[in-house]
Amino acid sequence: MTSPPQIIEVAIPLYLDRTFHYLVPDPLRGQALPGRRVLVPFGRRRLTGYILETAADSSIEKLKEIIEVLDSEPLWTSNELEFFRWAASYYMHPLGEVLRTALPAGINVQSRKEGAGGDTTLTGGKTVRREKFYLPGPVSETVRQPGAKALEILAVIREAGDIPAAVLGKRFGSCSAQLKRLTELGLITVQEREVYRDPFKDQVFKRDEARQLHTHQKDALDTITACIDRRQFSAFLLYGVTGSGKTEVYLQAISHALDKGLNALVLVPEIALTPQLTGRFQARFGGGIAILHSGLSDGERYDEWRRIRRGLARIVIGARSAIFAPLERIGVIIVDEEHESSFKQSDGLRYNARDLSLVRGRMEQAAVVLGSATPLVTSIHSAQQGRLTLLELPERVENRPMPTVERIAMKGIKETVSPALARLLDQTLEQNQQSIVFLNRRGFATFLVCSACGEPLSCPNCSVTLTFHRQRGQSICHYCDYAVPAPGTCPACGGTELSELGAGTEKLEYDLKELLPQARLLRMDSDTTSGKGSHGRLLSKMSDGSADILIGTQMIAKGHDFPGVTLVGVINAEAGLGMPDFRAAERTFQLLSQVIGRAGRGELPGRVLVQAYDTDHYAILSAAEHDAAGFYRQELEFRQDAGYPPFSFLASIGISGISEQLVSEQAEQFARLLIKLKQQIKARVEVLGPAQSPIYRLRSRFRRQILLKAVTRGDLHRLIVAWRQQSRKGSTIRISVDIDPVDMM
Repeated sequence: MTSPPQIIEVAIPLYLDRTFHYLVPDPLRGQALPGRRVLVPFGRRRLTGYILETAADSSIEKLKEIIEVLDSEPLWTSNELEFFRWAASYYMHPLGEVLRTALPAGINVQSRKEGAGGDTTLTGGKTVRREKFYLPGPVSETVRQPGAKALEILAVIREAGDIPAAVLGKRFGSCSAQLKRLTELGLITVQEREVYRDPFKDQVFKRDEARQLHTHQKDALDTITACIDRRQFSAFLLYGVTGSGKTEVYLQAISHALDKGLNALVLVPEIALTPQLTGRFQARFGGGIAILHSGLSDGERYDEWRRIRRGLARIVIGARSAIFAPLERIGVIIVDEEHESSFKQSDGLRYNARDLSLVRGRMEQAAVVLGSATPLVTSIHSAQQGRLTLLELPERVENRPMPTVERIAMKGIKETVSPALARLLDQTLEQNQQSIVFLNRRGFATFLVCSACGEPLSCPNCSVTLTFHRQRGQSICHYCDYAVPAPGTCPACGGTELSELGAGTEKLEYDLKELLPQARLLRMDSDTTSGKGSHGRLLSKMSDGSADILIGTQMIAKGHDFPGVTLVGVINAEAGLGMPDFRAAERTFQLLSQVIGRAGRGELPGRVLVQAYDTDHYAILSAAEHDAAGFYRQELEFRQDAGYPPFSFLASIGISGISEQLVSEQAEQFARLLIKLKQQIKARVEVLGPAQSPIYRLRSRFRRQILLKAVTRGDLHRLIVAWRQQSRKGSTIRISVDIDPVDMM
C-alpha cells in the first residue's frame, strides 16, 4: 500500500500575498519538516522557500517538486512562527518577506534564471568558518625526536591543551613543516572545528558588581522581578530622568531572570549606543552575550544568530532587528530609549520593534520594560489609561542635581557659537572638565547659494538642497548621495560666486578650533563614524579623558554616560520645529531633554546653554525648565484637538514613480476608491490627501501620499484590505503601506 503524497506549504520571500504548495519527493520525505528552508522551482528561477507546515489536503494536483532541503535543523520554533505570522498580518506584509527579515543576511540561497541547458548558478548563502586546532598527542616515548623549533611548538601546544593554527602562525611564523612532522610522530593531533566570529575578541572588560539601589530603583526592580517570578506578561514604562539609574535596574532585572533559568532580550535604538551598553553587560555578566546590529559583518551576524539559536547566548543585545532573535525562554525584554524613532523600519517590512516587543512579550509571558527619560506621548497616555504600569525614577543617582539651563536668544548674533557659550567653553577647558556641543546637522554649510541669481545648489534627483562638506570638497545630497565638486559653479546661471549658508557639525568644529585652539576636539556624526568600530573608538576617547569637547549630532544626545562632562551647548535648538510633522514638538522636546541630560552626571554639577531664535516655544521652554509634566499635558491637548495618536490610529499609503503625471493620476484614483470603499463597508476612517510628500522627489521618483486616520485599528485594517483587493496600479508605480507611520517625510 503506497502512502499518500507529502505536500508542504511554503512561503516565498517575494512581495506576494499568498503561500504556495509543493510536492515532496520520496527521498526527501523525512527531511522536509516545518521550520526548514527548501530550494524550490519558481517560474524559471530557483528560490529559497520556508516550510510552514505539512498541508492537510494531500489531494492537490499539478504541483512541482521541491529540489533540495537546505537545513538539518529548524530555523524557528512554533512560537516564533506565531510571532512572525502576527507581524505579517498586522503590518500587512507577505509572510515570506517577514521570515527573510527575521533570518540573518546571507542565509538564503537563490539563483539567477536558468539557461537554455537548464543549468543554474546559485547565489547567496553564508558558509560557516572552520579552523584547524592542534592538541597534544598521547604521552609516549618516541625514538625519533623532532628538531629544535618543533620542540618549542610542541611545548606551547602541551601548555595550551589545544590551540588554533592561526595563533601558532602568529607566534612562530611559517611552521607547517614542523606541525606536519609532529603529527607524523604522533606527538600532536589535529582537529577541524567550526568557530564563531567574535565581535568582542579585541575587547577587555573589567569585572563590575551590582550597585546599591536607591529607593525608587528598588521599588521598580521589585515590581519587575515579581512579574518575572510569576512568568506573567506585564508591560512597564520605566520613566526616569537622565542619570537616574535606569540601566542598573535593567541589569539587576536581567540577573534575576538568569537566576530563574530565563533569558533576556535588550533592544537599543542605534549602533552608537551599543558599544557602551554591551561593555556594561560584559563587565557585569561576562560571557553568554550576543549582539545583533547592522555594524556587524554578515559573517559575524550569522554566527551570533547561530549562537543564539543553539542556546549558547542567554542575553541578546541589538538594534530593532534583534526583536526577531531566535531566543527561547525569554523572561524579560528591555527596550532602552523607547521613544526613539529608529525602532521603526522605514522600508520593506515597516515594523516597529518597540511595539513588537509588547507582542512578543505577551506571547512569551515575559516582563517588558520600556525605558526612557522622555517617553513617547503615546506611552504616557497608555500609562494614564492603565495599559502600561508606570515605574518612576524622579531623582538622579546619589541625589545629584539636574543641570541648570540658560536659554540664549540668538536674534542679532551672527556667530554659530554665541559669546556666552564660547566664554563657558573656555572656562570649562581651564578647569580640566569636558564639554559637549550639540548641533543636529552634519556638513560644513547647510547649502550654497549663487550670489548672482540667488538660486541654491540643489540635488537633481531629490527635492532638497546639497550640503557642503569642506573636508571632502563636495556638495552632497544626504538622501541619494549625489555629489558635485565644491564650491563649483551655479547650474542655473554659471556663476562662480557661491555663498555658504547655515552650519553643520563640520563648520562647528572649524569654528571651535579657531576659538579654542588648545582644545582636543572630537566630532561624532555620520561622516566620522562610517568605519567599523568607529563609534566605540570615539566614545572611549571621551570616557578616558583624552578629548575635551565632543561635537556631534543626535547620536551623542542619548544613552551615553560621561561623568567628566559639566557643560553642554545646544546650537539651533528649534531646527526640528519647522518639520511638517505633528510630532515635531515632541521630538524637539525629547532631543533637547536628552542632550541637556548629558551634563552633570558625575560628582560636579552641570550647566547647559540652549541657543535658539524662539526661546519661548513650549517644547524648548519645557525642556529647559525640566517640566516634562507640563509638556505632556500641553501636547496631549493638541493631539486630542487635532485627532492624532494616541487618540487615533494612522496608516500611510505611499505612491511613487518616475512619471509625475502617472503618480498624480494613480494617487487621485486610489483616494476616490478609498472614499467609496469606506462608505460601502461603513469604516470610520478619514481619508486625507493625496498630497505631495514633504520631500516630493526622492532618488528621481515623484512621491505622493494618502493618510488614513481612524478611531479603531479594526476599521483601518478593514479598509486597507478592501482597497488592496480592488486597487490596480501602473507597471512603473510603487505602492507602500505603512501601518503606524513614524516618518511622514
